[in-house]
Amino acid sequence: MRKLSILLAGTSMLLSGAAFAQDAPAGPVPAADDGADQNHIVVIGRGETRQVQQLSSSDIAELAAGTSPLKAIEKLPSVNFQSADPFGAYEWATRVSIRSFNQNQLGFTLDGIPLGDASYGNVNGLHISRAITSENIGEVRVSQGAGSLGTQATNNLGGTLEFFSRDPSDQFGIRAEGTYGSANTKRIFGRIESGDIGGGVKAYASYVYSDMDKWKGWGSQRTNQANGKIVAPVADDVRLVGTISYSDRRENDYQDLSLGMLKRLGYKWDNISNDYALAVRVADVANNIDNVNNTTGAPVPDGLSDITGLPPSNPAAGKVFPAPIGSLDDAYFDAAGLRRDWLGSLGVEGESGGLRFALKGYYHNNHGQGLWFTPYVPSPGGTSPISIRTTEYDINRKGVFGHTGGKLGEHNDVTIGFWYERNDFQQARRFYALSSRTAPSRRSLDFQANPFATQWDYDYTTDTFQYYVQDKLTFGDLTLNLGWKGFKVKNAADPNVAGTLARGRIDVTDWFQPTAGFNYRLGAGAELFGGFTQVTRAFVASATSGPFATTQAGFNALLSGSTRLKPEQSDTWELGGRIRSGPFTGSLAGYYVNFRNRLLGVTTGAGIVGNPVTLQNVGDVRAIGFEATGDLRLGSGFGAFVSYSYNDSTYRDDVRNAGGTLLAATKGKTVVDAPKHLLKGELTYDHAGFNARIGANYMSRRYFTYTNDQSIAGRVLVDAMLGYKFDLGGHGLEIQANATNLLDKKYVSTIGTNGFGNSGDNQTLMVGAPQQFFVTLKAGF
Repeated sequence: MRKLSILLAGTSMLLSGAAFAQDAPAGPVPAADDGADQNHIVVIGRGETRQVQQLSSSDIAELAAGTSPLKAIEKLPSVNFQSADPFGAYEWATRVSIRSFNQNQLGFTLDGIPLGDASYGNVNGLHISRAITSENIGEVRVSQGAGSLGTQATNNLGGTLEFFSRDPSDQFGIRAEGTYGSANTKRIFGRIESGDIGGGVKAYASYVYSDMDKWKGWGSQRTNQANGKIVAPVADDVRLVGTISYSDRRENDYQDLSLGMLKRLGYKWDNISNDYALAVRVADVANNIDNVNNTTGAPVPDGLSDITGLPPSNPAAGKVFPAPIGSLDDAYFDAAGLRRDWLGSLGVEGESGGLRFALKGYYHNNHGQGLWFTPYVPSPGGTSPISIRTTEYDINRKGVFGHTGGKLGEHNDVTIGFWYERNDFQQARRFYALSSRTAPSRRSLDFQANPFATQWDYDYTTDTFQYYVQDKLTFGDLTLNLGWKGFKVKNAADPNVAGTLARGRIDVTDWFQPTAGFNYRLGAGAELFGGFTQVTRAFVASATSGPFATTQAGFNALLSGSTRLKPEQSDTWELGGRIRSGPFTGSLAGYYVNFRNRLLGVTTGAGIVGNPVTLQNVGDVRAIGFEATGDLRLGSGFGAFVSYSYNDSTYRDDVRNAGGTLLAATKGKTVVDAPKHLLKGELTYDHAGFNARIGANYMSRRYFTYTNDQSIAGRVLVDAMLGYKFDLGGHGLEIQANATNLLDKKYVSTIGTNGFGNSGDNQTLMVGAPQQFFVTLKAGF
């Protein structure tokens, strides 16, 4: 039997979670009405009018401590999750897609607070691993379709991922965990519960420190993170809820690879962060090679040559790269991602006089730098042929959202809601000097100061207003959900230092995005569901993604003529069934998606150079597929879960310019990073204090060019867990061992880390972590 400290999160969030889940009924969530789902690995969304699954905190707790909740959902159908580290927390290489929609086209929220698009260079949010520690998550809710109407997102073309924090415990308590494992991993987690301090007021505060070496190469990945939550009843069935989160994450990066580099250099090739002298020599060789850039050495980005002067000459380095390095981009000295975040919220939720309501305000502040030690820009004065290039992020977001609703007559249950956010985002590209050829004068895990050059610096503002209306109609065994949402999103780009990027204004307005769904109970635990949803995606305001991430001429062209930029839109049709019979629950669903105005960002040159992307509209994309999920309680503590999904997503048009010239023959090609087959399964055991799990994950071939001339073969990965819970008279003690990539498979994990190209090999691949082991000791008092 699971301890209270683990079970709390799986049950206590039913009130606050349902308050923001639009397909959730007014009363208790049907899937948990008899408590039977506590014994199931995945809760399949009984009563929903669309494809939905839920994971509880107990499911996340069985993964290696510190594992991202995004990795926890990879077992679900149609979910493609990849990362280069064993925890799924290394943000540069973390990618999640659903039904061929990438993470920029998915909606992410925490307790309803919008998190943006979960990308590394998130311009309007933060990664879930920084927003909350995995031990404080109570529930994860995944919608593979377009998601619920009330989700605070304007990009959820292909689904939503809603995370809910656990509530504080009613009893005073302390929870402590310590982890040690491969790559010198050290992680400490602690949480203190106030218990009920009077009148139902309760709170908790937690802290995490994590430090691990990279599994290959040299460098560290460190996190300091704190969470707090308070709940205070103010009347019958009405409560105030406040949360606060702080995160300081500093990660040394792995080297992006190409297929050619993998063949020449191997899977363990990485940045040469232990050998500054070699990095200097590589830069010197590049500067000595004739005709690299009109005989002046490695090409210096626009606007910087007058500041840096010509690269320093070192004829003694010669014109041949030291083996096994074959090009300037084979290995850089070092790279890192630094992010510091504050996230807070305060809200009221409850029910009074038959009227449900919720209102919440939030604030998010982020300061971040992405660092590359670049041989393309020398430090001024000839002190080093290398400098530090940064992309810098400063986010100030303020927002408020809420809803109200209740029954109207015998059959109708109406809900209306809104969301407003003001996002002030500053993004800059800066360069910092190194003062020596013999030793690096700056550390990669420190925030840099005193730049010698700013290539560009922009203030971006985004104003978002969204509303929705939904009516849930109940006629005996038949439930209908009808409604729509609408939004207006205004983006602006104003330069402090213009460089060659675009300035201007752009907006997307779509006041009517309809949805309709049904659920029909057949009896004997069986039901049918289906529906239709239309969603429009707003643009983002950024120098590295979206319409402003190009030249001024390119941006102007996007706003005029036959090539005028149009927002992406999706129409999703679903039809499926669910069944619950004794120890078995399962679902089977099919879907058809028509995706209009699919925008592809084409990268040119090495990522470290930072060339503007080129946006291409490939017209329609069609996706057709089906998903099957089954969960079986086998008795005597044994359980099994399996999911299979098939997806066929293809571009329906070639890419042509305004004059009709063919740029890329994409018609009929498979969407990048969209495997056709995903098969996942796991066996579990939980009895008499022992618990164990072994899971396997198969993924078929993936393409990383739009014309499908480059691909990554399929692979199977296996993870395992073994644990034992001691009963010490009311005090919990548990030891848990986890193995990731148990069979030590060599494989390419993430594709597209430096974007996708039309054709040809590209330095945009990440290798997955090898076999690793971790042991965690958990104690509760």
